[in-house]
Amino acid sequence: MENAQGVLTFLSRKEVYGLAIIMLIGIIVYHFGKIIIQKVINSGRDAYERKKRKTIVNLISNIFKYVVFILIGLSVLSLYGVDTKALIASLGVVGAVLGLALQDTIKDFISGITIIMDNFFVVGDIVTFNDFTGEVIDMGFKTTKIKKVNGEVLVIANRNIDTIVNISQKPANVVIDIPTSYEEKTTKVEKTIGKILEEIKKIEGVKKEPQYLGISALDDSCVKYEISFLCSQEKQWQIKRDVLKIIKTLYDKDKIKIPYTQIEVHHEQNI
Repeated sequence: MENAQGVLTFLSRKEVYGLAIIMLIGIIVYHFGKIIIQKVINSGRDAYERKKRKTIVNLISNIFKYVVFILIGLSVLSLYGVDTKALIASLGVVGAVLGLALQDTIKDFISGITIIMDNFFVVGDIVTFNDFTGEVIDMGFKTTKIKKVNGEVLVIANRNIDTIVNISQKPANVVIDIPTSYEEKTTKVEKTIGKILEEIKKIEGVKKEPQYLGISALDDSCVKYEISFLCSQEKQWQIKRDVLKIIKTLYDKDKIKIPYTQIEVHHEQNI
């Protein structure tokens, strides 16, 4: 009985139940605030604007998270009798010291804001940084993450993003050379290529009617017939794979040979 009374006495102290209430309110405010931010900002008239707003949502959500954490911390300190007013006043000096110590972090944050405001790129854009080309998958306070098509992820400090090429603002121009055996008649091949172009039109993401450009090369082992089409940057690799599948399928159907390297082996015979 005494133990139960002791537990109730402990739980009834404002330092205990007050801490629980502050933490609960902080969590509720953070989650509801995040939902409101997404509802208000995360919409747009077109795909590019929606991507831009998504990036802004990520940054504002990060700022909001840190503000809530700071307020929770100050409330907890006040609950335990710490003079938060004096603490806030002293933060001016501490802030100056931290400002010197965290110069790079501040530069990263300012660079991140500048990137968004000046429309350098947003989450979902395809960009090239040095020799690395991929999709921007995340933008935070300090870093930007770019994911290559093979799964590699490049993490760059925002302050180091001085020169970057955004290739999402215009469609990708994909050119494919189709190797074909010399034995195949040009009229037959071009007829099949016409069928290929009709199938390419049906692929989602193709921006403009595909074109047959003609014979691009007479190589040692094959004739190369060239086609091209415009498509969205973010889907270009998958679309190219789909087009290659169409080419192989229709070449097989029309019995057109795609040459490949063959090795002839001679066995020595006793005479």
